[in-house]
Amino acid sequence: MTDLKDVAQLAGVSRATAARTFASPDQVRPATREQVFAAARELGFRPNLLGRQLRLQTTNLIGVVVPNLLNPVFAEQFQAMERAARLRGYSLLLATTDYSTERESIVVEELLRQRVDGLVLTVTDAESNSVLNSLTSEQTPFVLAYHQPSNPNYSAVSVDNRAGMALATRYLLDAGHRRISMVAGPALQSDRARLRYAGYCDAMRAYGLKRRAVIEMPAHTQAEFAAVEPFLQGPQAPTALVCSNDFLAISLIAELRRNAWNVPEQLSVMGFDGIALGTQMHPTLCSVVQPIGLLASTVIDQLLAQIAGNAPISHCLPCHIRPGDSTQPLEETPDARVQ
Repeated sequence: MTDLKDVAQLAGVSRATAARTFASPDQVRPATREQVFAAARELGFRPNLLGRQLRLQTTNLIGVVVPNLLNPVFAEQFQAMERAARLRGYSLLLATTDYSTERESIVVEELLRQRVDGLVLTVTDAESNSVLNSLTSEQTPFVLAYHQPSNPNYSAVSVDNRAGMALATRYLLDAGHRRISMVAGPALQSDRARLRYAGYCDAMRAYGLKRRAVIEMPAHTQAEFAAVEPFLQGPQAPTALVCSNDFLAISLIAELRRNAWNVPEQLSVMGFDGIALGTQMHPTLCSVVQPIGLLASTVIDQLLAQIAGNAPISHCLPCHIRPGDSTQPLEETPDARVQ
C-alpha cells in the first residue's frame, strides 16, 4: 500500500516536506507543492485526514449557515470567507435555511455532528433564537454575520443597519423626495429588516415627515407588482422606494418596468447591500454598500480567535452610498410634505 514515504521518495523531498504540503499547501513553494501532488497522483495516494483530526481533536472545518444563496450578498460573503479561511488552513461547510427558524436548528445540529470547529451564522432573528442560546451554553464558538445582537455573549460582525437605512433615506430626501416608502419581505421577519425600517423612520421623522407602513412582499428577495401596485395610486403615492436589500430592489425594478413604470423617471428605487450585480444592470442600482469582503475576513478572524480561546467580541463596520441610475432628484413643492 502506498504511503507518504513513497510519495516523498518519488517527489524527491523529505517526508516532513511531503506532510507539510498536504497539511498546509500555502506554506510550501509552488514548485515543491506541484512535485508532491504529481507524485501523489501518480501513486494514487490521498492523505488520511481523519486520523490527523482524531489525534489533534480538530477538523479545521467551519460551518456556515445562511438563509439562501438566491441573494447574491450571501454568495459573495461565502466566497470571500472561503478565501480567508483557506489562507488560515480551514475549509467551509455550507448549509441554507430559507429563513426558517426550525431549519436553523436542524442544520446547526447537522454541522455540529460533523465536528466543525466553529460556526458562522446568519439567522432570521438573533434576538430570540434558541439555537444561539444553546451554542452559548455549550461554549461552541460562533460568529453572527450581518446581525447587531443586544446579547454581549454573542460575537457579531455587521454594519449599523439602522444608521445605514437612515443614510439611504436621507439620500432620497436630499434629492427632493418626500413621499418615500420602504419595501421589505414578509412581516419584517428578519431582524435586519426591522432595524432598517427603524432607520427609515428616523430619517423621515428628522425631516418632519410621517413614516409610511412597509410595502410587504411575499418573499425577502422577490418582488411582485400586485403587492406594490395599490400603493402607486393617488396623490400621496410614493415618488421613491427604498428596499430592505439589493436583490429585492433589482426584482422590484424588473417588475415595475414589465408593467410600464419607468425607473427612475416615474419612481426612484434604492437598495441595501451593494452587491456587484447592481452595477451590471440598467439602470444601475443606487445602494447602501456593505463591505462584504472586509466583513467576511473579520468574521473568520473573530471565529478563529474564539476557537483559540478568546472571548466573543463584535464589530460594526462602516457603510456608504453607491450612487446609481435607479434614483434621480425630484423637484416638489412644500405643500407635498405629509405632516
